[in-house]
Amino acid sequence: MERLSTSRLDLVPISLDFCTQQYVSWLNDPEVYRYLETRGNYTLVELKEYLSSVIQGNVLMWAIVTKDSKRHIGNIKIDPINKLHGLAEYGILMGEKEEWGKGYAKEASQSVIDYCFGENLNLRKITLGVVKDNEVAVKLYENLGFRKEGLYEKHVVYDGKSYDIVRMAIFNPSVN
Repeated sequence: MERLSTSRLDLVPISLDFCTQQYVSWLNDPEVYRYLETRGNYTLVELKEYLSSVIQGNVLMWAIVTKDSKRHIGNIKIDPINKLHGLAEYGILMGEKEEWGKGYAKEASQSVIDYCFGENLNLRKITLGVVKDNEVAVKLYENLGFRKEGLYEKHVVYDGKSYDIVRMAIFNPSVN
């Protein structure tokens, strides 16, 4: 897996170097994990186990690092990849709340989409699932070119409340 770079960001293949207390704090922050499967109560040991499984599983996962401050602000991944059908699932975590709203998620996502649709992987389609109420994320994905493909009604339960999941996809314009 390659290191990717944008004008403001370096996307660095995930490693145990990113297993930090700061990362754990993101996973335990209700505002950060509000719409994520991660539901808090993470420890450094659990994070290390998770990152080790990602590394050993050859998951495409990058740490999002700002070029100016060299600060780890989030992660982006493509997993699983179905090579037979040219499909992959996208996910992103922007952990540093002070960096929200600065366009970093879009910049990192576009770089990864380009990588996946380029000759590196030549994927046909990238999919994702997003909580319908997460309007900021839905808008980001639409701005990246994802379109809605379906709705899973009352599909997940967070803090005792059911949420709909919107399934979205973006297609590689140069592949059938």
